[in-house]
Amino acid sequence: MSLRLDDIKAPIAVEMHDFEVKFRAAMKTRVLLLDKIMHYIVKRKGKQMRPMFVFLSAGTSGGITESTFRGASLIELLHTATLVHDDVVDEANYRRGFFSVNALWKNKVAVLVGDFLLSRGLLLSIQNKDFNLLSIVSDAVREMSEGELLQFEKSRRLDITEDVYYEIIRQKTASLISSCCAVGASSSGASEETVAIMKDFGEKIGMAFQIKDDLFDYGEEEIGKPLGIDIKEKKMTLPLIYALSKAGWLEKRRIISIVKNESEKPKKVKEVIDFVKRSGGIEYAKSIMTKYHQEAIKLLHQFPESSYRKSLEQLVQFTIDRNN
Repeated sequence: MSLRLDDIKAPIAVEMHDFEVKFRAAMKTRVLLLDKIMHYIVKRKGKQMRPMFVFLSAGTSGGITESTFRGASLIELLHTATLVHDDVVDEANYRRGFFSVNALWKNKVAVLVGDFLLSRGLLLSIQNKDFNLLSIVSDAVREMSEGELLQFEKSRRLDITEDVYYEIIRQKTASLISSCCAVGASSSGASEETVAIMKDFGEKIGMAFQIKDDLFDYGEEEIGKPLGIDIKEKKMTLPLIYALSKAGWLEKRRIISIVKNESEKPKKVKEVIDFVKRSGGIEYAKSIMTKYHQEAIKLLHQFPESSYRKSLEQLVQFTIDRNN
């Protein structure tokens, strides 16, 4: 039986409801246009897995406090700011099936909205002297920016090795989930050592999460994103990197040439997908994802048993089993 988010959320259902109310209040502003955009952003929120990681990590590490609510808000504000800015950079008109802020209100407004969200997060922390939480989240935002730039730099030459790939996804994706878990632990008043364990736990989950995402590109799930989007965008992901590392010089050159010059042709994209499947790229990526998953659970089991720990373990399983 597959896990449902509502069941996983059970130990923190009250806190998640209260968090929504508090988060909406944090987004309020006297500027009419801004208020309208904030309302639009709040309305189209996704699964809310980030706040869940914060609250469950706090519960597992020592206990949920008022500081935990502010930590979850801080992560949502700063992360939403980066998404709004990302859509401007990527010239994206949609996010999760909804129009992006820049599509509806143009780039200039979107950039200013991102700046507003960023400043709200900073003020929320400073006013409440949550400097420990601000330090964790600011570090994650820096890592995410560096990861994006590293990927941009490398993807132009398509020379990404496995080690560089891990560094990119550690910075781009894992740093955010890692900061959720570290913020949760820190907000509960846990020791520095405990916060470090939770940070490490979150990083491993983030790595597994991103590899799972990469596998969607190869039709390993019935649902999820359409096939070959990463290939079309010339993104080098683990299944392809591994397959290329096993290929002969001629085949390697042929596949790289397709990705570089012909990735908009569906027939050519299918050729790359077939090459990756034939070369064992899918199995290899799954084995690495499983390794990160197992390492994360081992870290989690250093904490005493509780309903929070059980739900956190289930949330991890959910991120691995998800099909979109």
